[in-house]
Amino acid sequence: MTSLPGHIGIIMDGNGRWAKERGMPRSNGHKEGLEAAKRVIRFAADTGIPFVTLYTFSTENWKRAEEEVGFLMSLLKTHLRSELAFYRENGIRVMHIGDKSGLPAEIIHEIDETTRETSHFSRTTTVLAINYGGQNEIIRAIKKIPQEKIIDLTEQSFSTYLDYPDLPPVDFLIRTGGEKRISNFLLWQSAYAELFFSDILWPDWTGEHLSEAIREYQSRERRFGNAK
Repeated sequence: MTSLPGHIGIIMDGNGRWAKERGMPRSNGHKEGLEAAKRVIRFAADTGIPFVTLYTFSTENWKRAEEEVGFLMSLLKTHLRSELAFYRENGIRVMHIGDKSGLPAEIIHEIDETTRETSHFSRTTTVLAINYGGQNEIIRAIKKIPQEKIIDLTEQSFSTYLDYPDLPPVDFLIRTGGEKRISNFLLWQSAYAELFFSDILWPDWTGEHLSEAIREYQSRERRFGNAK
């Protein structure tokens, strides 16, 4: 496959609706969503996509029912390092973006350990956006900037204050589940991203679905503001 996107961002939407359609608790949808993420990440690694960012838990997700939030936190805690064999097998480095200060201590510990234990893998980088919001990231970045550097600030220098300064711009932003909005995801990094919306609920996604989406991406002409 030629002209591959270097960075794909995915809003993994539809877990709850997937479970509801099958008469299951929402937690079952989140479990199946995790399996879908592994299928898609494996395909991305096999295809040669350098970066994939997954919208795992947003700053707005705290508004959900306490039981669901608790389950998601538990799923994150048990999944992060338990999948080390999967990361190793597929050469996946795991990174994190988001506001760590708002997370439980045990989740922070698992994030830190997972990123450390996968730091030497180089086939594909999977970025987990946990307690993440694009506006929140930008505000936190602004607060890091020394006053004396404000006057000479550029787009490039501002990027160094983001959660992951070396994360390249998003080339291709995918949202599953039929909704057509970006929901505060990677606002700075997606300035010129190509957008792709799929009606397929996230737990049903496979590598083939990502392959079809990439073919759509490859059919587009990216001009970055230039005239045709």
